[in-house]
Amino acid sequence: MTLCIDTDRACSEIRRVIRLECQALQTLGEKVSETASAAVFAIYACRGRVLVTGMGKTGLIGRKIAATLASTGTPAFFLHPAEAYHGDLGVVTPDDVLLALSNSGETEEVVRLLPHFRRFGVPIVCLTGSRESTLARFSDITIDVGVDCEADPLGVAPTASTTAMLAMGDALAVAVLVKRGFTQEQFSLFHPGGSLGRKLLLLVKDLMHVGEALPLVPVGSSLRDTIYQMTLKRLGAAFVVSKDGRLAGFLSDGDLRRLLEREGNPLCLPVEHIMTNRPKTIAPDALAADALRLMESHAITVLPVVDGAHHPVGALHLHDLVQAGLA
Repeated sequence: MTLCIDTDRACSEIRRVIRLECQALQTLGEKVSETASAAVFAIYACRGRVLVTGMGKTGLIGRKIAATLASTGTPAFFLHPAEAYHGDLGVVTPDDVLLALSNSGETEEVVRLLPHFRRFGVPIVCLTGSRESTLARFSDITIDVGVDCEADPLGVAPTASTTAMLAMGDALAVAVLVKRGFTQEQFSLFHPGGSLGRKLLLLVKDLMHVGEALPLVPVGSSLRDTIYQMTLKRLGAAFVVSKDGRLAGFLSDGDLRRLLEREGNPLCLPVEHIMTNRPKTIAPDALAADALRLMESHAITVLPVVDGAHHPVGALHLHDLVQAGLA
C-alpha cells in the first residue's frame, strides 16, 4: 500500500512539472516578437560561425543549440565562458555571431566576456529571462525567454527556464534552416552515421546485384531454362528481356507456385506466357529507403533496377536492405 501511495504522489508531481513547463512554452510562444526574427536574420547572415556560450545547466542547453545549428547547415560551436577567458577567445573573428545564454542575465563568467566581443565587433544575440540585465544591455538583440517560475518546489533549479531556452534555440535553428532552403540531401551529409544516415545516403545502386549476378532470360525462353537461371542466380526471380535488352517481364517464385497449381506440366511453356508484364521497378539512383517502401507496400522480395531506357541494370533483394540495416 505504501508503494502505491508513493507511486501516485510521484505521478502527480511529474504531471505537475510537465504542465508547468508546457505553460512556460505556451507563454514563450505568445511573446515571440520581431526581436526573434532579427536574431534569425543575424544568424542567417553570419559569414563566420555562431559561437554559443552559457554556464552550468544553461551551458548544457547551449551545447545542444550549437549542435542543432551545426547539423542543419549553420557553422556553430559551443564556447565555454571560463575557457574563453583563458585563451579560447583566440577563435573569435569579426565575422562571427555570439549567442549568449543566461536566465538572470548576470552570470559572471558570461557577462565579463561581453566587452571582449564588443571589441571584436561581434554581433551579440542573447536569450535571457531579464530584459533589464547586464547581458541584455550589452546585446544587440535580446530575446526574452523568461518564465514565471521554475518547476521545482524551491523555485531555484533550472527547469522551466532551461526548457524555454532549449525550445527557443530549436526554433531559431529551424527558422534559419527554412530560410536557408536546407535540403534532405544536405542534412544527410552531416548525418552519415547510424540508421538515419543509412536511410538518407544509401542508394539502390549501392546495394543492388549487377552483371553476372542478374537472372536474365530472353523472351521465348522455356520455363525450364528460366527456372535454371533462377536457381543459378539464387535471387528467387528472373528478369525477362526483349531483343533490344529492355525489361519485358518478371517471374518470381510466387508466380511459379501459382502456375503449378493451375497447370499439369508447364515446363515447356514460353516464359512470356507466365511472366508479369509490367513489374514494379526502380532506378539505381533512387534512395534505398524508397525501394524498401515500394517492396513492403507491394509484398515484393526482388525488385528489378532499370536505367532510363528500361534496361535491367541490377536486382535488389529484400535481404540486401535488411543486411544494410534499413529494414
